[in-house]
Amino acid sequence: MDHLQLVAKLTEQAEAMRAAVRQTGPDAPVPTCPEWTVRDLVEHTAKVHGWALTAVTSGDTSQRPPFPDSVPSDWSELLTHWQGVTEQLAGELTKADPDTPTWAFNGVNGKVGFWSRRQAHETAIHRLDAEAALAQGTALPPLVFDPEMAADGVDEYLSVLAPILSQRKPGGVQVDGRVLYHAADAGRTWQVTLTAGSPAVVGPAPGSGTDVDVTVAGTADALYRAVWGRPSNAIITGEAELLKALAP
Repeated sequence: MDHLQLVAKLTEQAEAMRAAVRQTGPDAPVPTCPEWTVRDLVEHTAKVHGWALTAVTSGDTSQRPPFPDSVPSDWSELLTHWQGVTEQLAGELTKADPDTPTWAFNGVNGKVGFWSRRQAHETAIHRLDAEAALAQGTALPPLVFDPEMAADGVDEYLSVLAPILSQRKPGGVQVDGRVLYHAADAGRTWQVTLTAGSPAVVGPAPGSGTDVDVTVAGTADALYRAVWGRPSNAIITGEAELLKALAP
């Protein structure tokens, strides 16, 4: 997906998330984030959007921007604040060249385009959380992500985030193995190699003669939910324990 498509998805997913949280109210529990209420979810998302806004607009490529330490406590004011920050972020991203250098937490050649992608998917996953709070576990939320969006989210998670997150776990990666992800409707596959003591590495899908230890297969939407640890109907075959090394 290109930069402007991702900015449009950020706006779309934020609007859908706001629609859900207006129905739940601030005190509803979030089943997919067990320690959070909807208020916590909204506060987190508002702060992350504000953080991204600072990263995009500060012009500082070397220093991590400060994470916002406060948002309005009143529920109505919080929703208004969050909407304003999100709209400002989308506006700045729309105006910006995606190749403009920025600070980025992946630590390598940060650019504005990193943030349009990261915030589109950050918001999409938390939209799922808001809808889970609304449903309160009555059913798996219906498919809401088109194959292109979902496949891009899987790619971002595996290529950008999994190498970072896998090293943040206590002791880092402690297993060896190969994981294959197959999104049939998007026509895409990913292979992740796990090596004890090293970051997870994503690469081309293996050839027909290459063995993998566990396969995660389904629609791109199902894989998107699965990599982020959300309820999913993806089919897992093989050594499922290996997936813990890639969990968020």
